[in-house]
Amino acid sequence: MNHTFSRFLLAAALLGPAGALSAQAAELVELRQPNAAKVVVKLQFRNGSAADPAGKEGLTFLTSQLVTEGGTKDMTSAQLKDFLYPMATRYYAFTDKEVTTFTFEFHRDFIDKFYPVLRGLMLTPSFTQQDFDRLKSNQLNYVEQVIRASSDEDYSKFALEDQLFRGTRFQHMTRGTAAGVKSLTLADVKKHYAAAFGQDNLTIGLAGNYPASFAKQLEADLKKLPKSSVKPAVPTVAMPKGIRVEIISKPDALGSAVYTGFPIRTTRANDDFAALMVANSWLGEHRKSYGKLYDKIRTTRSMNYGDYSYVEWYEGGGQNMLPVPGVPRHANYASLWLRPVQIAEGLRKQYPTELGDLKVGHAPFALRLAVREMDNVVKNGLSKEDFELTRTFLRSYVKLYGTTPAKQLGFLLDSKFYGRKDWLKEVDGQLAKLTVDDVNRAIRKHWQVQNMFVTIVTDDSEAQPLADVLKNNTPSPMSYANVVKAGLPADVVAEDKAVADYKLNVTDVKIVDTKDTFK
Repeated sequence: MNHTFSRFLLAAALLGPAGALSAQAAELVELRQPNAAKVVVKLQFRNGSAADPAGKEGLTFLTSQLVTEGGTKDMTSAQLKDFLYPMATRYYAFTDKEVTTFTFEFHRDFIDKFYPVLRGLMLTPSFTQQDFDRLKSNQLNYVEQVIRASSDEDYSKFALEDQLFRGTRFQHMTRGTAAGVKSLTLADVKKHYAAAFGQDNLTIGLAGNYPASFAKQLEADLKKLPKSSVKPAVPTVAMPKGIRVEIISKPDALGSAVYTGFPIRTTRANDDFAALMVANSWLGEHRKSYGKLYDKIRTTRSMNYGDYSYVEWYEGGGQNMLPVPGVPRHANYASLWLRPVQIAEGLRKQYPTELGDLKVGHAPFALRLAVREMDNVVKNGLSKEDFELTRTFLRSYVKLYGTTPAKQLGFLLDSKFYGRKDWLKEVDGQLAKLTVDDVNRAIRKHWQVQNMFVTIVTDDSEAQPLADVLKNNTPSPMSYANVVKAGLPADVVAEDKAVADYKLNVTDVKIVDTKDTFK
């Protein structure tokens, strides 16, 4: 991979309490690929949903979607689709907490034909009332209906962030709140685009095989964007006192989706992050069956589909097998994700004879087991053998992150966000230098289990019994069918007893009606 970084125009300044670097002038990042047939343009703006004005939550997302899903002053959105279809182009916008990224992918043979469209979308978007109404309706439907109905796993993750970032501009989903989206007008979008999408909070990314004149033209045209007047602050997230649980009561939920986490003061900008990657991979690498959580909860006890841990936000965990770029954040947290486990109502129906009197399902046992596993690694650290095996895996695995030019370019832009040159290259060197002592020091420094936020999305029949168990810290034995229980190894039986009695430092339990979330 030949990385050429030209016209490096970064002027650094401290951003918020995290002390992160923020670009004060447009910067061009280039990834030259002489043999590539495709050209990729990424335009990353330092705004994100944190830039949404109070009461207008969801405005940055809607604005970005209206740019890419609308038309230009020369073509309507319908005309653009007809015009671009023969070129097989692809473009879209993605908004996270701190950045919004526009991505354009097209064949190099169509540079001259496609570029006026790219320029028109960014400099002279049509912003029609018809497009606005259509996209606002879709967004409001997601916030009010889809997120509650389509995936309890994603629901629990967004709800945890609502709890963890409460009181900050990171609290709301990137798509906003119901009240925020309802309040949005086309005038809001036009004003916000001029204020939040400026040449001075923009990083331009270019990948592929393209003439130097194209890069110069792109830079020159994007300098026509106004300077931004929106400077979103990065929140400092307070550690909770004890374990604070919010149980979302939802009719007809088939299981209990559990997500728990706590703030950590390290990101990819810090060298400790590589050490935490090793610990995290050993505990529960995303969608990997060798992790400790997966082994104990799914493989040994067949409780659910998967159980994983994270040391940063993982976008689209249900769809993506590998981390994706475009979601860099300065405010970070560690988390455990337990995909839905069975509720008492389902277990009673499945095993009416053995479990007919069951009051609560598997959620408290699964939560205790996961927290106990993290507690064990904090207290005991990794063994030399586990460290070596996990590090070897990771050094190979991270090389798969950039499997396409678009992903490679995306990670380069994220590297700039964190003040690094090329994190995907640098992290291999960081991993190579690590010792088991480095990893265990990082674990003790950044991980703990006494203070956590927990969100559980569950059926309304399960909410109160689950709350009672957690609030009172009463034992929660694992529930098995008799035929399974009879065949359990002695070590599993002993561990089940220890997990059932494991004390969580719960200081608050609250039940929230699903209708009251993301309002």
